[in-house]
Amino acid sequence: MAALLINHVEDSTSDDEIRTFLLKYGFPSLDRIQRVPSDGNRPAVLVTFNAATEAELHSLLPRIHQVFWKNHTITALVMRAPIE
Repeated sequence: MAALLINHVEDSTSDDEIRTFLLKYGFPSLDRIQRVPSDGNRPAVLVTFNAATEAELHSLLPRIHQVFWKNHTITALVMRAPIE
């Protein structure tokens, strides 16, 4: 399982739009979208992929990092697995 944090996502963006955007850029099917509360103008979403590894997401990350989408330049970050 791996997760991707996408910043600067327009508040009005639906889960289906996020899913379609990621699939368009070659990401695997996602399993969960969680809105991350924030102050100011940096709304974010945490997207979880049960069938993907961190390495796979890292290889896909350049496809969407710094892309202008829905009036914002989004940034993306692959989240590290918690240290146990």
